[in-house]
Amino acid sequence: MITKISRGTVISNGKRCKANVYYENGTITAITNEALPYDEEIDAAGNYVSPGFIDIHTHGAGGHDFLDNTEEAFVESARMHAKHGATVIVPTITSSTKESMQEAIETFRRVQKRKHDGAQMPGLHLEGPYFSVNQKGAQDERFIRPFDESEYREIIGTGCVLRWTGAPELDGAEEFAGYLKEHGVLASIGHSDADCQTVRKAFADGFTHVTHLYSCTSTVHRKNAFRYAGIVEAAYLLDDMTVEIIADGIHLPGDLLEFVYKFKGRNKTALVTDSMRGAGMPEGMSILGGKKDGMPVIIEDGVAKLPDRSAFAGSVALCDRLIRTVTTLASIPLEDAVVMAAGTPASILGLKNKGDILPGCDADIVIFDETITIRKTIIGGKTVYSA
Repeated sequence: MITKISRGTVISNGKRCKANVYYENGTITAITNEALPYDEEIDAAGNYVSPGFIDIHTHGAGGHDFLDNTEEAFVESARMHAKHGATVIVPTITSSTKESMQEAIETFRRVQKRKHDGAQMPGLHLEGPYFSVNQKGAQDERFIRPFDESEYREIIGTGCVLRWTGAPELDGAEEFAGYLKEHGVLASIGHSDADCQTVRKAFADGFTHVTHLYSCTSTVHRKNAFRYAGIVEAAYLLDDMTVEIIADGIHLPGDLLEFVYKFKGRNKTALVTDSMRGAGMPEGMSILGGKKDGMPVIIEDGVAKLPDRSAFAGSVALCDRLIRTVTTLASIPLEDAVVMAAGTPASILGLKNKGDILPGCDADIVIFDETITIRKTIIGGKTVYSA
């Protein structure tokens, strides 16, 4: 069946145009004003027609965390994300025991075999446990440990991991990055105290991406009387290094969002939620991580915090809020914000036929209005959410 989306402002290839979008069998076939045959019509009613958003860093949503290790946690989180415009998410597992990580992977495998009406989940992101304790943020120090070659080889062997975040200053980082690169897994720098020179070497070794820039990433610092650049500065100096930012308007103020956009640009910057289970839920007490051994946190002022309010504990943003934040708080053009939320994440992870509205791309489409309120989410040509 051929479906036509009419009367919309299409955001395609980083530009806006007035056109109709046609798709068939889950694939976009045309973006044109020509009158082509169709079987079904969706009236965009003057709203924006955008590629579906791709969140490459999320720990959960809708009251669920992926470390709950239940199929329900994955499926319900994916549904909540779809409701807010994400057509692809990469479930993220925080530092935990090897057994818990393996259990999450096995749960994910079962979910991949299920049909559901939430965002697609092509693979996992492991955020830890090979971190600097000094940059642990809200990660649980009990589970942070040095690189363990036998552990990461076994986990990569499951074929379920798309990206893995670690600290490149730790012993064994070079071997870790090389092994991930060999197996097509993105090595990311995060929760790290590395200096600029260490990052330069790590980039050459295969650490080509920075996890939530400015959050738990080193910057200019002193050793005795001398100043040294850190991860933040290295990210700007290395033109080909990609970064992600938590664009909830709280983790980073508008000035920094604008700064990252100006110097890294839309093609090297991905917007991520870093959302925890509180995304899409009322404010109040919650848990970061799995229900069994997670950390208590409080959700207030639109963000999750440690109970003593000494640090943020993940965001409660969803993808529509990211777009709304960067376009209003940092004055980033809407079409560039969409690239940062769709095309660039797809490119960073090498997701084929994702992240744009072009012939041959998957029919992963969202329709939203001027306030970035999602009106419809279409995944693989199937409408999974309609306001």
